[in-house]
Parts: sequence; structure tokens; C-alpha cells
Amino acid sequence: MTDDGKLGVGVVGIGWVSHQHIGTLVTNPHTEVVGLCSGSLANAQNAKEEHGLSNAHCYDDYEQMLKQDNLDVIFICSTNEKHVDQAVAGAEAGNHLLIEKPASLTWEGLKSIAAAVDKAGVVACEGFELHWSPYFLIVHKLIKANAFGNIFYGECDYFSANWPQWYVGYPWVKTREQGGSALAAAGCHAVDALLQFMPGEVDHVVGHWGNFTKTFDWEGTVLSVISYKDGRIGKVGCILEGNNPYTFNVRLHGDRGTLVGNKFHSETLIGERMTEQTDWATFETIMPDTPEVSHHPFQPQTDHIIDCILNNKKPEVDIHDALKIDEVIFAAERSAGLGGEPVKLPLE
Repeated sequence: MTDDGKLGVGVVGIGWVSHQHIGTLVTNPHTEVVGLCSGSLANAQNAKEEHGLSNAHCYDDYEQMLKQDNLDVIFICSTNEKHVDQAVAGAEAGNHLLIEKPASLTWEGLKSIAAAVDKAGVVACEGFELHWSPYFLIVHKLIKANAFGNIFYGECDYFSANWPQWYVGYPWVKTREQGGSALAAAGCHAVDALLQFMPGEVDHVVGHWGNFTKTFDWEGTVLSVISYKDGRIGKVGCILEGNNPYTFNVRLHGDRGTLVGNKFHSETLIGERMTEQTDWATFETIMPDTPEVSHHPFQPQTDHIIDCILNNKKPEVDIHDALKIDEVIFAAERSAGLGGEPVKLPLE
């Protein structure tokens, strides 16, 4: 804790997304940024000046930041391959964690984070900020109102072009060592969305992939078909090498209604089948229609996590939720690597 009773937060990895997180921590009344760590000390010092963080210490050595007395929480925003070691070390030092997605590039790495978090008894979340997207919140309300009935089929897609402008971290994220894969780099948001809107036990996953433009070290196109134990079906498409504007598709089909983007048809809301309705009903809201992080709902994510830490509540997308989401991702990639052979869950 800081001298005035706030949670002391350290941020490791100073780049595109970390500046959004720092802004939310400055705004939150219960937090103060006390540490900034980057491979470049100048980057940390520039962030300190840009955000007016007069009490923040700057580091180019993560282990040194972990020794800071008033450190309570760490936001891990470094390149993907560093997340596991930094998360495990942070938890072992007794810190709560927000780990930017992907928390790990391997199933084994993710399990090691979970083990360290459970042993330390700290809060740890994976950074799936779209849980607080206004569009996602409306879809959840429609589902809760039974607008679609039993949702038996769902599609969530992450489609983006292969331009360097897609992502400020493009030079490193396109590598297998640091970026990992299409699902790790971006498509994980679509997997998370599907499992939000269609929760339940997954039986097996089938994946197919290809590297058609050779833009990335990894396969830029991935199709995942998720089969639930109760027979429901989900599909996630992820294309990062297409020639198209950014598109985040959501389609849900139920026995009482259907959602396509911000259009829906439902017989539930007025209590009878709407035979007179000739077109979709629509709702206007802020859509998840850009990869630009300044558009993403980081503030409510931070506020939620800090509230859960202070009040000993289970947060959304804690490390055990992350295990369920990422298990589907790793199963899809394992299946694709086996030529589309189904991979059963749970993973070994």
C-alpha cells in the first residue's frame, strides 16, 4: 500500500496497450502507479513524465521492481513470451496480477501461472477487456432475458487485414517466438466471446489452419469448431492475413431467437411468435469494431479488478476462467497441427 492507503501498482512492458492501462490506474481512486518497468529505461521514464507519475520508480530490471515495498498489483503488458515468467515471479512475490492476453503461449505455462497464483492466494486475471464492451453487455442482457432461448449454435470471428497498421507491436507479434499464433495474438478475443455467450463444458475441438500469404511466422488463418458435451456447436474464425477492414462477428442461434451483430429476431420479448415482423430489430451501441486500444473498455476492467482485490471478490476472467478459455485455444491449435484430428478436453 502507498502512504495514503492506495494499492501500489507496477506496470511491466511499456508500449501501446500499457499506456491505456496506466491511464485507467491514474483515474481509479484506489490505485497509484508506483513502478514502471521496460527493457528500455528511457521508455519507462518517458511514460512516467507523460502520465505525470511523480511517485513512480523506473526500472529496466523486473526483479528489482518486485522488491519495491509498496507494490501490491502488477499489470503485465510485455511481449507475449515473457508473460509466464513475469506472472509466476509476481505471484510468488505476493502481488495480484492483470496479465495481458495471451497469459501464456503454452498450456504448460498457463498451468504454472495458475499453480503459482493458487499457492500465493492472490487475484490474477487475463486481460479480456471486451467483457465490459457495451455491445457485449447488451448481448448478455438479451441472453438473460431469454431472447434467444436455448442457444444451440454460435459463431464469433476475428477478421483483420495483414497491414502493419493493424498493430503497433506488429514487428514482434508476427514472430512465432514472441507473438505465438493467430489465436494468441488476437483471435483469443473471439474464443472468449463464444464461451461467454455459450458457456458450458466443451467435449472436443477441431482446428484447421493455413499460412496463405506468408505474412507471419505462424498460420494467419485459423478455423476452430467447438463441440459441447450437450451437443451444442460453436465456431470461431480468425483471419489476420485477409484484405478487409477489421471485423468482429457475433452470431447466435437459439430456439426462440437469433442474433447477428446488432440485429436480432426474438419471439420471447413480446411473448408470442412475431409473424408480422418482416425484418430484423436492431440496437445501437458502441460496437467492438476496431483493434485500436483507445476504443476498448479498459477503465471498467481496471475498476472491476481493483474492486475485487479490495473486497475479496472473484473477478471476471480470473486465472481459472482463463484456463477454460485458453484450453480451447490450445486444443484448436493442437488439432490443426494434427491435420484436423479432434482433440478431447480436458487437455493433459
